[in-house]
Amino acid sequence: MSIGSLPLSKFTVLDLTHARAGPTAVRQLADWGANVIKIEPPGGPGTDITGSRRDGFDFQNLHRNKRSLALNLKSKEGLAIFMKLAEKADVIVENFRSTVKHRLGVDYESVKKINPRVVYGSISGFGQTGPYAKRPGVDQIAQGMGGLMSITGFPGQGPVRVGIPIDDLCAGLLLAQAILMALIERETSGEGQWVHTSLLEAQIFMLDFQASRWLQAGEVAKQAGNDHPTGIPTGLFPTADGQINIAASGDNLYKRFCEAAGAEHLLTDPDYATGPARSKNRKKLNEIISEITKTKPSAYWIELLNEVGVPCGPLYTIDQTFADPQVQHLEMARPMDHARLGELKVVGQAINMMKTPEPARMRLPTPDNGQHNDEILRGLGYNQGEIADLRTAGVI
Repeated sequence: MSIGSLPLSKFTVLDLTHARAGPTAVRQLADWGANVIKIEPPGGPGTDITGSRRDGFDFQNLHRNKRSLALNLKSKEGLAIFMKLAEKADVIVENFRSTVKHRLGVDYESVKKINPRVVYGSISGFGQTGPYAKRPGVDQIAQGMGGLMSITGFPGQGPVRVGIPIDDLCAGLLLAQAILMALIERETSGEGQWVHTSLLEAQIFMLDFQASRWLQAGEVAKQAGNDHPTGIPTGLFPTADGQINIAASGDNLYKRFCEAAGAEHLLTDPDYATGPARSKNRKKLNEIISEITKTKPSAYWIELLNEVGVPCGPLYTIDQTFADPQVQHLEMARPMDHARLGELKVVGQAINMMKTPEPARMRLPTPDNGQHNDEILRGLGYNQGEIADLRTAGVI
């Protein structure tokens, strides 16, 4: 598939991001065809702010489908080059601490003066304004402050972080969505706008029903371990050879489960016959179900319960996840050809588009620092002598 056939191929994006939340947003644009120029300091360290090696799995997965321009934005010449790029860009994305972009002179108001059509996307730790706007923010801080760690883990265990940078990832996805909405709105107004989110806002958004549970019912959710906090029975149950997840909440699924498991007596037992009764007697009900499920192997229950429409699945380690035939069918591991590192596998998109699907292989490998300096600067009209002078001066 040619780049021109991808849905975002007409857009140019200037990528000022680092760490994870910002790059996650830009990755959504890059993977779907945008012309992304990653702007980063010249001769940067071999690791990024997260400690990830440039040649390592994390950096390579985050920054594919981009070109790199190593540019010193603190220099007068470097800022001038940035503004030349910004003049024709559709999108600029950054996730500096809220004050940094103003100090560098690459903030929205500065760029808007030369390009009123630009869509400018920002992610910060706690918001662009307010009492915490200047604080540094990272995923784990937002997980704790946003309430997630208080409801993760087993009762009495104490706060537990989620095992992935879920807040960074969600903030990045939300910003990508905001950028796309702003591009659509620009078709009507003819002007761009500043769109932004924060790790804290994203985390509170992700609390979802647990947040509305507090806002509307005044209930403060607590840790529930592997049990669903409100849908009962849903959780992790032992089998003859391991463990499985079963989600049999609601009267209909509960009835199907009991009938398939030969436990029809649970349908009439007043302790478990209704949703409120099952909630009240959750611990005992889970013990009864566990005694039933551990009489057969996992594969038996997975096949039986799915056959009758009760959600049930295995407990995988990550290697087992990628070995699963359904995951392989979905092609979630995508190849990327890197000139120095050879063929790598990176995580594919979770979006499926019938007319403009994700390419079978990554269009562009993750670039080396400044790999496309000459190419990009020539596109701005610089000749080789001028480029050499910029390199000597440390601008690129």
